[in-house]
Amino acid sequence: MSLSVAQVLDALRKIKDPELGLDLVSLGLIYETRLTDGHVYVRCTLTTPGCPLISTIIEDVRAAIGRLPGVTNVKVELTFDPPWTPDKMNAEAAELLGFARATTATVPGRNAT
Repeated sequence: MSLSVAQVLDALRKIKDPELGLDLVSLGLIYETRLTDGHVYVRCTLTTPGCPLISTIIEDVRAAIGRLPGVTNVKVELTFDPPWTPDKMNAEAAELLGFARATTATVPGRNAT
């Protein structure tokens, strides 16, 4: 069985941001994932460059992916370009943290042209 991006993302969903209590994938902190013959590359960010737990989170990412069958090497690149913003979260995470998502609603009698 070969490793899939879905398996990597599932492993990363088990890692919680210590301040927000939500997983890295739901928060939109994982920017890119690539797999090549047992080598896994992850480009990710954090909610703030000044996070005091940068090294802990990066090590958690390496460890979670490294436990997957068939993984021989894990490279984690931390970037702040582009910087993280709340709009990168999935809808569930945004709702849990109180970020309203803009929606377009049709109001009878008001949207008619």
